[in-house]
Amino acid sequence: MEDRFSAVVDLEGDPKQAFFGIFDGHGGAKAAEFAAGNLDKNILDEVGSRDEKEIEDAVKHGYLNTDAQFLKEDCRGGSCCVTALIRKGNLVVSNAGDCRAVMGRGGVAEALTTDHRPSREDEKDRIESMGGYVDLIHGTWRIQGSLAVSRGIGDRDLKQWVIAEPDTKIVTIKPEDEFLILASDGLWDKVGNQEAVDLARSLCIGVEKADPLSACKKLADLSVSRGSCDDISVMLIHLGRYV
Repeated sequence: MEDRFSAVVDLEGDPKQAFFGIFDGHGGAKAAEFAAGNLDKNILDEVGSRDEKEIEDAVKHGYLNTDAQFLKEDCRGGSCCVTALIRKGNLVVSNAGDCRAVMGRGGVAEALTTDHRPSREDEKDRIESMGGYVDLIHGTWRIQGSLAVSRGIGDRDLKQWVIAEPDTKIVTIKPEDEFLILASDGLWDKVGNQEAVDLARSLCIGVEKADPLSACKKLADLSVSRGSCDDISVMLIHLGRYV
């Protein structure tokens, strides 16, 4: 199991602020462990030193600083990341790799991230412009015949092409925004976005007692029942408490 997670509530003593993350390690768990233990602090350090309008830039530098620190550890492997920083009524969702964030809004699924894979035309172009190559091997597109994701923390041997810079989306949390699902690709490779929201909603919205933990377990079990042999991590965050 190479996945790790991070969940920090009551940031700076404020119950309306929180940080959540899912980290999918490859080539060992070291990068995922490092990101889970350091990315939140690095992002908050950057947020604290910038104007509120520069939050996207702060998150980017938090990711890049974490990547630079991990590379100094002289450890192998890497990690995909998806994070959600909640502050001042906003949801700041970022990803590097193929971990994904999906919001349930009034029962409708909305992906807040786009997977970074070598099969994406823009990622393929970026890699090739830097002198790398992308190959289709046994049905999967890979960088340098090796890695099936194009962004992440770590991956020293492929760092020229596998960048740690995240994509970030900022949305204002509204009353109809019910929950956020963060998960590694072990879930999303077998379960669709809307399907995940439908299952989670049946256990968390409009019921006498919401059971987000059971929702996460059922989502993981569903992926396994469809043949997933990958590590699967699922996190469900109720957004109503942060409005």
